[in-house]
Amino acid sequence: SHARHRYQQDGLFFQQADFFGDLSALGAFDFVWVRFVLEFHRSRATELVSNLSRLVKPGGVLCLVDLDYNCLSHAGLPARVDETIQDVIKGLEEKADFDPYAGRRLYSYLYDLDYQDVRLDMSSHHLIYGQLSEAERYNWERKVLVAARRSGCDFSRYPGGFDDFAREFARSFRDPRRFTYTPLICCCGKKP
Repeated sequence: SHARHRYQQDGLFFQQADFFGDLSALGAFDFVWVRFVLEFHRSRATELVSNLSRLVKPGGVLCLVDLDYNCLSHAGLPARVDETIQDVIKGLEEKADFDPYAGRRLYSYLYDLDYQDVRLDMSSHHLIYGQLSEAERYNWERKVLVAARRSGCDFSRYPGGFDDFAREFARSFRDPRRFTYTPLICCCGKKP
């Protein structure tokens, strides 16, 4: 309903379906774009790509886009903040089927499905140094803190638990000495 309300225009149609289920009713497409999906389905990513590939017409393009080393590339944070972030991500891998390394797997999915003319591009999704913008501050504090609560991490490095971690993360991430980046990998290929 959000997409219909915000983006509706003539010739544009919105459909909702389970992308692990039968998608044949959607038809076949010249181009299928999959962005920031595979990182949330670590154990079923191969199955998901294979199912979405069925939507691509022969000669059509499947384009997979995801992050690599998601939330893990920081310099200048206190050691216990960085170690706790590592624990949080490990907990999300185990409990929420999250894949912080989804980007590096994109090529293999297309290769295994015999896609041709595979092309890759890597750029920065996050590249944060110096003064932190308000949008970056808000996004990262929400990203890390929401993920931290859902991860099952015990925050044992902090006597005050989660709240102490949240304060130290926010303070250290606002320090202009901090450097953070996340690679964005785009992998496209032509279906045989």
